[in-house]
Amino acid sequence: MVHTENIVIPDSVQVSMDGDMIVVKGPKGELQRSMYYPNISVSIEDGVVAISTTSSRKAVYAMVGTFASHIRNMCTGVTEGYELSMKVVYSHFPIQLKLHPGILEIGNFLGEKMVRNAKIPEGVTVKLGSDEVFLTGIDKEKVGNTAANIEKATRIRKRDPRVFQDGIYRVEMA
Repeated sequence: MVHTENIVIPDSVQVSMDGDMIVVKGPKGELQRSMYYPNISVSIEDGVVAISTTSSRKAVYAMVGTFASHIRNMCTGVTEGYELSMKVVYSHFPIQLKLHPGILEIGNFLGEKMVRNAKIPEGVTVKLGSDEVFLTGIDKEKVGNTAANIEKATRIRKRDPRVFQDGIYRVEMA
């Protein structure tokens, strides 16, 4: 029994294979990702990416769907891109944000003297508003990881989180 997922490639996108590496090019840029898993084959024919397996194992079926989702996300990223907005919330001490290359500096969080840092990977653009942080990029995974890094940097320890609800939280993804 063969299980196959087909993804139709949009007109403005070019998809190519170089060994196990899949390369997706579009108007906003280029993304590449290794697509290797035992018993799964990826092929590109007539504007359709076909991911197939002959295995009957549940884990292999799941990876076929995962590969399909990754390729769809890559196609969306190089055509439209991803935007994510985060809200800066504080009630006790005003949070100060400073943007440096590759790092978002979070100062005066809960009145702490030390500065907390959140790593920003290459390919993600960060814009600071008055009480908002906007993340944009073509790689959905990198944009999401950046948001996770910022939320993790403002995690509250040694205080009651019901009282101290300060932090930077994800609001929406478009």
